[in-house]
Amino acid sequence: MDLNKAMVIGRLTRDPEVKSTPSGQNVASFSIATNFTWTDQSGQRQEKVEFHNIVAWRKLADICGQYLKKGSKAYFEGRLQTRDWTGQDGVKRYRTEIIAENMIMLDSKGSGNTFGQQPSQQPSAPQSNEPVIDVSENQGHASSDDEINVEEIPF
Repeated sequence: MDLNKAMVIGRLTRDPEVKSTPSGQNVASFSIATNFTWTDQSGQRQEKVEFHNIVAWRKLADICGQYLKKGSKAYFEGRLQTRDWTGQDGVKRYRTEIIAENMIMLDSKGSGNTFGQQPSQQPSAPQSNEPVIDVSENQGHASSDDEINVEEIPF
C-alpha cells in the first residue's frame, strides 16, 4: 500500500491566481508559509519558514480565488506532486506542489468553513453555523476522460 498525503496549516504569501485550462477547468495556484520554531542549545529561540506551492482544481479553485487572499490562514490537505519542464534557457526545472483536495479557512471570518471534504469525513462534534461546501464530486480520482494533461496547465 502506498500513501501520498500532505497536510499543512499556514498563511498565504500571495493572492490565489485562478486561470482556466484550454479544456475549461479552473485551476488556482498560490503558496503558503509555515513556521517552525525551536530553542537551540544556547537557549536562543530559532525560527525557520518553509514555503509550499499549492494547486487547487475545479470548484475548490474557484472557492480559493473567491475567499482567500494574501495573509489568510488556512489548512490544506492533498497529495504531493512534482512537475518538471525545460526552461527557455535549456535547463531542466522541477517544482513540487501540494494538489489540494480539502481546505479549511482558519481566519476568524472563515473558521469552521470546510471545502472539499467528503461527507463521511465531517466531524461528529457540532460546528459553528458557518456553511460547509462539498466539492467532493469534483475532487475524486480523475477518470481517463477527465485526466488533466500537464501541457494544459497555464503556468
